Amino acid sequence: MDKYLEPYRPHIERRMDLYKETMNKIFYAAKTLDQDDSVDALVAFANSYKTYGLHVVTDGVMYREWAPCAQSVAIFGDFNSWNRTQHVGTKDMFGTWTVFIPNNTDGSCPIPHESVVKVAVRAESGEEVDRLPQYSFASRQFPGSPVMDSIFWNPPQPFRFQHPKPKIDGALRIYEVHIGMACDAERVGSYREFADNVVPYIADLGYNCVQVMALAEHSYYASFGYQVTSFFSPASRHGTPDDLRYLIDAAHSRGLVVLMDLVHSHASKNVLDGLNQWDGSSHHLFHAPPKGDHPLWDSRLFNYQNVETLRFLLSNLSYWQNDFMIDGFRFDGITSMIYHHHGVGVGFSGGYHEYFNDTVDSDALVYLMLANRLIHTNDPAAITVAEDVSGMPLLCIPVCDLGVGFDYRMAMAVPDMWIKLLKETRDEDWDLGSIAYTLQNRRWQEKYVVYAECHDQALVGDKTIAFRLMDAEMYTKMSVLQPRTPIIDRGIALHKLIRFLTVGLGGEAYLTFMGNEFGHPEWIDFPRTGNGWSYKYCRRQWGLAHDKLLRYQHLYAFEKELIGLESSTNFLSDREYVSFTDNQRKIIAWCRGNVVFAVNLHASNSYQDVTIPAFQPGTYRVALHSDGEECGGYCRVAADTRHFTHPCEKHEDGAPAHFFAAYLPSRTAVAWTLE
Repeated sequence: MDKYLEPYRPHIERRMDLYKETMNKIFYAAKTLDQDDSVDALVAFANSYKTYGLHVVTDGVMYREWAPCAQSVAIFGDFNSWNRTQHVGTKDMFGTWTVFIPNNTDGSCPIPHESVVKVAVRAESGEEVDRLPQYSFASRQFPGSPVMDSIFWNPPQPFRFQHPKPKIDGALRIYEVHIGMACDAERVGSYREFADNVVPYIADLGYNCVQVMALAEHSYYASFGYQVTSFFSPASRHGTPDDLRYLIDAAHSRGLVVLMDLVHSHASKNVLDGLNQWDGSSHHLFHAPPKGDHPLWDSRLFNYQNVETLRFLLSNLSYWQNDFMIDGFRFDGITSMIYHHHGVGVGFSGGYHEYFNDTVDSDALVYLMLANRLIHTNDPAAITVAEDVSGMPLLCIPVCDLGVGFDYRMAMAVPDMWIKLLKETRDEDWDLGSIAYTLQNRRWQEKYVVYAECHDQALVGDKTIAFRLMDAEMYTKMSVLQPRTPIIDRGIALHKLIRFLTVGLGGEAYLTFMGNEFGHPEWIDFPRTGNGWSYKYCRRQWGLAHDKLLRYQHLYAFEKELIGLESSTNFLSDREYVSFTDNQRKIIAWCRGNVVFAVNLHASNSYQDVTIPAFQPGTYRVALHSDGEECGGYCRVAADTRHFTHPCEKHEDGAPAHFFAAYLPSRTAVAWTLE
């Protein structure tokens, strides 16, 4: 598929050999679990979460944990009056500890539902420390406590999903969310109020996918969920594990698939409520320092060569898929995983020599290959997305074709382009050819999630697109009762055009972060010491989108029309073809599927009878335009006008053979479809 990869065939083949060797190790490890040999070895291996951690069995509760460097392991908590010596485990030849707690004399479970459970671990040094189970399935932070506690989750009536997973036909339209900051009030939002209030809003907008951040437990709220302490425990600030299941079921009922923003690239350095030094060693599940410490993130780095690390991480994937009906994962921080330098202080030019050398961590790549195979074995319709800033080839090629196996990758150069343009260049000087090149610069046969901005651009210290365009007047001039100002007028127009260009010319899927669709006026600043633990900027003011007295409604209305156009035509599933760019007049036109697009970026000039190329002959009508009154425009586009095509006298092979004439007002985007 790519002749430029041929010189690197030996490197790719060595990677595949390592993948096969690792699969053989997993097959051996899976057989030690007394699993049915007929079950796929990888699936059996990844079902370890069903036996590791605390589980109710016929005559009691069984606890299993891997801790090879520990001298002793014991379970204690409020269920046994905090007795550290009553339930001590035994260790097998592989370093796995087992503790059995028999039922009460009346036959009831020895550990009541929601009991606090801890593990007393005696290290090789003789020091005894308290830990949370590595496979902790529920957690809670009690008032006044600086750390999380593990909760034994065994409800008398387990949650039952009522709705099947939806099937996505066509392109993904992803709405990125953070549950805690998804409420209007200055507090932490809950899973259930998100399900009841925000899920219907997302579905009504036309999105078909919710990407949820910070789902795994993390002690420090302001880490945005990227410093995970308990990988199997849903973030308890927002509710119980069953509350999360309620949210996912509600999303499925609305036809929304749910992606989890997954952090398997590193882990919190917390000792008391995290994985760090769990068995007393510096290398438990991780590389020993300094290799096992991330130089910038102050976190621990997994040892992907370790079979027990693979068991832990792969089991984590199966757990979220099987027990929570998660539809897929967006893998965070891939660049840090797949290079020994973690991408720190390294720039990537795109040359293939940068991706096939000794700086690449082949063990991490093999883990990602295993993860993708497992996820798609568990659920063939599952979706995986890679966040990689380096541009590593083959990430989104199937493993059977020597790839890593992801379905999509993030188009991370696109938001960087918009930020750079907004910071450094007047829009009168934007180079449309360069913009089109960046939006179209995608690896052949690899699918991309394109976005103008995500949560990264909304964090304090940065600015959203809306804020960069209109921060001088967003708090004073957004009322429809006031005359339009040049700043607000330009800001609203460019905000619409940037989204139109990004969706229309970018990847095979589209993403936005909650609130950006209507130009949310504030950044995100989590409660922390520096802001007096305030929640003022850690929320979303949803009412702005529907306030008829404010101009945010116009950005919201355009978003709904734009997403609606994609939903009805499925143009993201087709390849785009740029018909022409005219930098002097600031016009760009392109075709995608049966939709024809054009943008006039000029600040003041409108143009009559612009030639708009089209592949299909016939009569075209306006399907969407940014100049409608409901979108904050000037109503200069006659939406009911019929445009008749004419054959082109000359055209290149593969280029549109027809055209029609149309009026393009200044700072306006228009899309046409066949009548």
